[in-house]
Amino acid sequence: MDKFSNHIKNILHGFFLSVGTTIAEPATILPLMINYFGGSSVLIGFFSGLLRGGAVLMQLFAAYKAQHYARMLPYLRRVFAFRFLSWFMIGVAILLFGKSHPTLTLWCIGIGLFLFSFSAGFGAIYFREIVAKIFSHRFRGKTMAWRQFFSGLGALISGAVAAWVLERFEAPYDFGYLFILSALLMGIGLLAFATVDEPVKTRFETKIESFTGFLRHAFSLVKVDRQLQVQIVTFLLAYGYLIAMPFVILDAKETIHLGGKEVGILITVQMVGAMISNVLWGRLGSLGRYRFIATFSIFLKLVAVGLAFFADTLIAYGIIFFLFGAAGDGSRIASSNLILILAPEAKRPLYVAVQMNIVSLGMFFSILGGFLLHFGGYTLLYGVTALTLLIAFTTSFRLKDQTD
Repeated sequence: MDKFSNHIKNILHGFFLSVGTTIAEPATILPLMINYFGGSSVLIGFFSGLLRGGAVLMQLFAAYKAQHYARMLPYLRRVFAFRFLSWFMIGVAILLFGKSHPTLTLWCIGIGLFLFSFSAGFGAIYFREIVAKIFSHRFRGKTMAWRQFFSGLGALISGAVAAWVLERFEAPYDFGYLFILSALLMGIGLLAFATVDEPVKTRFETKIESFTGFLRHAFSLVKVDRQLQVQIVTFLLAYGYLIAMPFVILDAKETIHLGGKEVGILITVQMVGAMISNVLWGRLGSLGRYRFIATFSIFLKLVAVGLAFFADTLIAYGIIFFLFGAAGDGSRIASSNLILILAPEAKRPLYVAVQMNIVSLGMFFSILGGFLLHFGGYTLLYGVTALTLLIAFTTSFRLKDQTD
């Protein structure tokens, strides 16, 4: 375990994947792009949830199919190829139809985002299992923090490139160029992780033949494992910040002038927050302090949402996006490591799938946010978000650090 070559490939994967996906960052560029093509706040919330949460649909089925896979990498490579093509074709569709057929373009974007996220349902299970096999608990916190640090650097570079493209080319061609370029860069990271050295798994439980039986067995775990329940509730509600996050950029657009330069600044600031925070998350992870990471991350989200009530300058919005970037990476570090520590080796794909399947429902919170904004305005939107995060903050104190 803990091979340096696997560590580097994990970081390269995170870096180039972030370079690619930041192009459709749900807090900044994606809302502006959907708004350009005539999409409503509800549609923005739906697309944001689709990009983040489409994977939830397939995670349990992926775990069911993977019960007795000795190696996950061959299947993950297929997922990588499918995700690359889905993302690339969004850019092609924008270039072909964006100028004259905005409704058709929205359909193409939606289908592309769904396929990209849908395939991640399989990829997430395979990826987590591989990471659990090639890294120890303590080193995993370190390598994932470095991965997220360089993911932030990649997003930082991506934000600068996005700002230049948005200023240099007219809409909607700028969006199309961004997707095509980002797909090519993303492919480098996919190729890197596709060559990690994965050991063969030898310990398995008795295979459950029917998917229905697998589902019953999966959710029986939630009934009997109290710590799994706490993790699910905490990290599900921690996604509550997504109720408001995709719409903060629209609030800023109404409050202050936002051009391509300002959007690029906010993207950059968000990624700088993620990068800097990962120095702290990596140190805490190497000490096994994952509960503290979870609690502190949720607290930062609460502070960001509280500030959104009063923000009226670019600096204030910059602080909000900085905190969102830092807190989002912290929650991911805590959630992914706590579930891998909790799960027995033979049941690891099952535990991961159960938690991710339920917790990932929180990625659709932006849909709720779209309705809240449409019918109640920003005050109601931020109020509901803060209340949800406050509950998550309270339950996080019941998490347990279980280290080697």
